[in-house]
Amino acid sequence: MHPLHLPHLLHPPQENLRFNLMLPYLWSVVATLLLAGFVMDTPANILRGLDLIIHSESSLITDYVLLAGPGAALVNAAIVTAISILLMYFSQDTLNGMTPVIMGLMAGFSLFGKNFVNIWPILIGTWLYSRLRKESFGSYCNVGLMATALAPIISYVWLDNGWGNPISATLIGVLIGFIMPPLAAHTFQIQNGMNLYNTGFACGLVAFILVPIISSLGATPSPNFQWATEYNSVFLVFLAALCLVLILGGFFGCKLPPWAVWAGYRRLLQMTGRSPDQSDFLRLMGPAPVLVNTGINGLIGTAFILLIGGDLNGPTVGGILTIMGFSSFGKHAKNMVPIMLGVALGGCIMHWNINDPAVQLACLFCTTLAPISGYFGWQYGILAGFLHSSVVLYTGSPVAGLNLYNNGFSGGLVSMVLYPCILTIIHKRKPELQRKEYSDTMEHDEPITPPNPDEFLEKNFTPTSSSQFHHPYE
Repeated sequence: MHPLHLPHLLHPPQENLRFNLMLPYLWSVVATLLLAGFVMDTPANILRGLDLIIHSESSLITDYVLLAGPGAALVNAAIVTAISILLMYFSQDTLNGMTPVIMGLMAGFSLFGKNFVNIWPILIGTWLYSRLRKESFGSYCNVGLMATALAPIISYVWLDNGWGNPISATLIGVLIGFIMPPLAAHTFQIQNGMNLYNTGFACGLVAFILVPIISSLGATPSPNFQWATEYNSVFLVFLAALCLVLILGGFFGCKLPPWAVWAGYRRLLQMTGRSPDQSDFLRLMGPAPVLVNTGINGLIGTAFILLIGGDLNGPTVGGILTIMGFSSFGKHAKNMVPIMLGVALGGCIMHWNINDPAVQLACLFCTTLAPISGYFGWQYGILAGFLHSSVVLYTGSPVAGLNLYNNGFSGGLVSMVLYPCILTIIHKRKPELQRKEYSDTMEHDEPITPPNPDEFLEKNFTPTSSSQFHHPYE
């Protein structure tokens, strides 16, 4: 039977059913975004705002809240999130801890860079790659959705008054989507699970090649800056209510006694967050502790922005939604707060202010390095955040703000440098390259038995000779 026939729509396939109960909750996210959008603005203004969004170049930092109003920005996020759910559903993508990550990324970045038009060429490219491989699109759907970090390239070429046009923009997008699955699989191997935004690093590499080529052909892409400053109260109510609902849902809506949920959350805090073994909290701990973790992390992100005198707008709310998404896959209070404190420390020492817009985003997206804190300890987390706070400020300009996951790219650079250096310094753990496939994080939904706390790290390793330590991968 054709996959789009009505019986499939009503009754999902029997394989990978463990987390299919998640679907109604995913649609509730779309409904929440739509409701909030229409509460904040009129339908007429929302329609005008959506037209402005799809006709903007959308490079960093294009705050759709300032450009089109909060209502249009939230409705755009709802539409993009709905597209993502439908793609995952009809491609029979396995629902697991990566699924909320996709929701957080797509909803969050649809407030400042992605829209329901510029994502399609990249998704088509990934679908073509799956056809070439003669594999299910569901195996690559998540990567395709995350690769839409480069959607501003499509918008820029499409709307440019020089050599760009819709045809060339579409072809570039298809190329990006086609090459991203193998590239993301490779970058996953070399980052050793220490950078949660793996696809962001892969997108950064592609942007560092494409943007110079585009510029050499006569275009002049440049970063944008649109930053709303008058919506703290509105978004504080929205985020606080959302986080509290998630926490209460975890404690009282999952058919578990509250003490068991709290015990599960405390156990979750012991996970390192390193991908893939200890990152999928949904498979490790179940939905109740993950809901609590999501709500708490959202409150932490919101509080941090307000404490540093920042602004709640499209980019920062997008960053908070991203943190909430990754709360099911690698991030928790214990491993991400030290990274954020490292960025704050940078704000006290470096010649920039902690409440500068780019640094506000770094305070949120720096949590891509949470596994460093969880794996090596809080002190190394602070070091990673401190380094990231400066690196990220200089990795966006060479690509003209056309990679939305700029923090993922800089996080990849920091993690690849820090991982071997820390191992060399502490001489306590056996260094290992990441040997598992990127697809392992997306294609399984069976439960995972959480390891004992003393098994969270790699085997203790005391080198007996210098040669044993300097040749660990033989």
